[in-house]
Amino acid sequence: MARLQMLAREVVEGYCTGRHRSPHKGFSVEFKEHRQYVQGDELKNIDWKVYGKSDRLYIRQYEEETNLRCTILVDQSGSMEYGGKRSVDGLTKREYVVRLSAAIAYFLLGQQDPVGLITFDHDVRQQVPLRSRPSHLRAILTGLLANHDRRETDLGAVFRKVISKIGRRSLVVVLSDSMGDLESLSRSLAQLRASRHEVIFFQILDPDERDFPFSGRIQFKDLEQVAPEQTVDAGVLAEAYREKLAEHNALLKEACRRSRVDLVQVTTDEPFVDVLHQYVSARRRLTR
Repeated sequence: MARLQMLAREVVEGYCTGRHRSPHKGFSVEFKEHRQYVQGDELKNIDWKVYGKSDRLYIRQYEEETNLRCTILVDQSGSMEYGGKRSVDGLTKREYVVRLSAAIAYFLLGQQDPVGLITFDHDVRQQVPLRSRPSHLRAILTGLLANHDRRETDLGAVFRKVISKIGRRSLVVVLSDSMGDLESLSRSLAQLRASRHEVIFFQILDPDERDFPFSGRIQFKDLEQVAPEQTVDAGVLAEAYREKLAEHNALLKEACRRSRVDLVQVTTDEPFVDVLHQYVSARRRLTR
């Protein structure tokens, strides 16, 4: 757990490196623009570099982000156990999502946003209530690291159960490979939005799942169901697989577009700092 907490802190600090260092505490205040100084303004907000160039006094204005309750939904079904050689540090999708979720939670708590966690496969497995104190990170990490059987999932059915557990209006951050019945998922996303929740959906795939780099005869194993392993000719399947994935992703995009859900597609070879940046960008779009 200590290692995961350290990684989360490193990701967030890496993201914050190079950002404007404001006189305000925390991550919740962003530099917006300058305006000319008027009598009564705080002297500490004067931009002295601008004064040195223009011989005029300008004030740095800041734009505060709205604090929002956030529930992180983490898919821990069997399909999340896949990990190829090109992912960050050889991580499986589940391990990647655990680290990314920890970083998002650390970031949220740094903004004093209440954050909670729900993990699931075909049913809800762990639920950590929303809290905003920094010490709450330990409960989030404990929930992320809890072990249970990795089973198949129906995202739509799980989300319908989750809606009543989230409570009043929240930001819902979903991390899943989105494998499953998209019609059911589409209905549940619509229900989430009808309940006034904002939703950011991170579709997490391994690079192998994205481009199917296999060749020759290869053995495949079902990670969600007990079934015999199958040996197939990868070359014969490749084109059909890519077409099927493209169709699946197009339907997912349409479902998210229809329900005004912000879809962020990620592969596990992407650095965590870059994905955290995508989270922040998505959240800003929601608060405009």
